[in-house]
Amino acid sequence: MEFFQRMVDVLGGIVWESGIPVQGEKIPFVVIALLGVGIYLTIYMGFLQVRRLGHGFAVTSGRYDDPNEPGDVSHFQALTTALSATVGIGNIAGVAIAIHFGGPGAVFWMWVTAFLGMATKYTEVTLAQQFRSVTAPDLDAHKWEGTVAGGPMYYIERGLGSKWKPLAVFFAFILGITAFFTGNAIQANTVADTMLTTYGIPVWITGFVTATVVALVILGGITRIGKVTGVMAPVMAAIYVTGALFILLTNAGAILPSIKLILTEAFNPTAGVAGTGVGAFLVTMMWGVRRGLFSNEAGQGSAPIAHAAAKTDEPVSEGVVALLEPFIDTIVICTMTALVIITTGVWNEAVPTEITLSGGDLSYVTQNEDGGFESVGSPAEILVENGEPIATTGQAMIAWHEVAVLELFTDPEMTRPFTGRVDPSSATATAQDGSTYSSLHGPAVESAAPLTQLGFERGLPGSWGGLIVLVSVLLFAISTAISWSYYGDRCAFYLFGSKAVLPYKMAFVTMHFVGAVAPLAAIWAMGDVFLGIVILPNLLGIFLLSPRVRAATRSYFEREPWRENYEVHKRLREEKKAKR
Repeated sequence: MEFFQRMVDVLGGIVWESGIPVQGEKIPFVVIALLGVGIYLTIYMGFLQVRRLGHGFAVTSGRYDDPNEPGDVSHFQALTTALSATVGIGNIAGVAIAIHFGGPGAVFWMWVTAFLGMATKYTEVTLAQQFRSVTAPDLDAHKWEGTVAGGPMYYIERGLGSKWKPLAVFFAFILGITAFFTGNAIQANTVADTMLTTYGIPVWITGFVTATVVALVILGGITRIGKVTGVMAPVMAAIYVTGALFILLTNAGAILPSIKLILTEAFNPTAGVAGTGVGAFLVTMMWGVRRGLFSNEAGQGSAPIAHAAAKTDEPVSEGVVALLEPFIDTIVICTMTALVIITTGVWNEAVPTEITLSGGDLSYVTQNEDGGFESVGSPAEILVENGEPIATTGQAMIAWHEVAVLELFTDPEMTRPFTGRVDPSSATATAQDGSTYSSLHGPAVESAAPLTQLGFERGLPGSWGGLIVLVSVLLFAISTAISWSYYGDRCAFYLFGSKAVLPYKMAFVTMHFVGAVAPLAAIWAMGDVFLGIVILPNLLGIFLLSPRVRAATRSYFEREPWRENYEVHKRLREEKKAKR
């Protein structure tokens, strides 16, 4: 496992740390490409994400739907399928991780990523509709195959020409792998981690249950996925948002100071909880951009695959629907999560925690000169006296969520300080009297979903807070995995044809279980690696094809075809009423 972690760290360094040097730091090429294309499209499309947001809500409402137009699902179902993939663990765990490593200022860069991402999402979804592949419905075909296939691999090959097919193939291959991690293993990992932390349920049991649920839905194809997410997405968002709003209303006096903290820390960061953001503006920005991208997926090229299945013959009509995703996902829901974490004060608070020596969120760190912590490999041993690790320069210490645990006890009440030796190789702690322990206890900071859960527990009476986050984690994670399975199987369909769809889905379910039992840090890091790789060919494609989108946009809003669709929708609704 250490070899795997080292490999992930190396790949992560190449993807997220290779870039242009600025004042001793590097701005990653991925960040430059993501923000650069977002800024370009925002200006090139005339700040369309502001001017046409209202029209996006109108189209999503269904008032312009024509069921006779080509596609597999309605505008609303396409949006909820995409939202089920975007409104997920990134909103619960991703925001907490951004604050943990980059400090509160990382939230501001999530906002920036979302605003620019609205223009990016509009462009890529419009292209997905323009260049999608639509086949005639076959009543004898397998349900999981569908009638529509679209996404970046199609608009790269068809829009830029056959000479660009190698890039389209590369994108489809990488996104198919990304689906295993970003949209699947990470979701399973977060659910398993939350259930273990809350109820002590072994991760393999949680992984088996959630993998079974995912399998039952995804084998029905996009039609069943659309029906399930059409119900699940609104319900889970309503539950989560209601709880967050209650907490913010009861802590109303802390909202403005929290927003001020976010804005101040965005440009002059002091530190992330893990100490990696000490005075480093680029570190704070990077964590905000990474988690913002993970949350709203703008520029990643995944959501266009779901939107390509929408019933419409007007690509722009689905593009304006896609505008809503980053807005709902990041500007609204992620902001609520961040404010809950900050206003309740749990973002940098150490709480009594069981430190499992055999795994979990255990790691080892050394303290650097600026007071932060740097991850290191397993030491030969760690000496502890009267509960305090004997830390000398370069000496490794036990860490939880990459933050050193400065006090260790043998009992949950933390009344009996531990004195003895911790042996990482055997995952045991041996006290002076010869007693051995497989876990110790100490004050440790939380991260990911447990941190958000702690904020909700502090903000809501009784056990409601923990229950809301627990239910949200379950629903968000399962719905995200369900939607991402469709993204992955469309990649398999593009690369190998319809016969590859079912085997891909089976591999997807298997990877869901693997993700549940693997270490959290390794799974998130691997997801980030492929996330950073897959956006580059997509951003290149939408940049080169943006003139086509602008021309289509101008034509659409000049012709106003939605007015005719409104009359068709109105007539069909009246005919349906008359039959009753």
